Amino acid sequence: MSDLTLLVLRLGFLILLWLFVFGVVYSLRADLFGRSARKVKPRVAAAAPAPKPVPVAVPPAPAPRPAAPAPVSSATSRTRANTHTCDRLVILSGPRAGQDRPLGTGPISIGRSSDSNVILKDDYTSTHHARLLLWGEDWMLQDLDSTNGTFLDGKRISAPTPIHLGDVIKVGATTFELR
Repeated sequence: MSDLTLLVLRLGFLILLWLFVFGVVYSLRADLFGRSARKVKPRVAAAAPAPKPVPVAVPPAPAPRPAAPAPVSSATSRTRANTHTCDRLVILSGPRAGQDRPLGTGPISIGRSSDSNVILKDDYTSTHHARLLLWGEDWMLQDLDSTNGTFLDGKRISAPTPIHLGDVIKVGATTFELR
């Protein structure tokens, strides 16, 4: 064999050996740390316009209440009082049953995250599961795209929903009530 052929074979073998070593290192790294997701660049169509964002449905603000309501019967006044005198969130069942929390005026986040106002250590609760917020004079319950959903009186909610005194809220395996 000529010296040139022998040199080309040696270089080819050396290149194959290095490719094998890099393949082994890549395989070990992927097994230890997991595969990283490759970012795929979106294809841009030349004539297609960009899609418009979909507006989120937000309930309208409540109408202002009259300063002096007309006198009503005691049963009606109890019902009307129920919608606006909620000041505590009481945990009825779940890991923290029996505890309560004052509502205040700001939003209250519910979830497993350490930055939530009500932290639930529950396998069925998302990191940021739901939020209670004051809308005018009414409290609203909003599901934050949780995996298992947020339920108000047994019905799954998908948009911000008004809640009243005595309504039962279920987040994961925990149930709450406004009092």
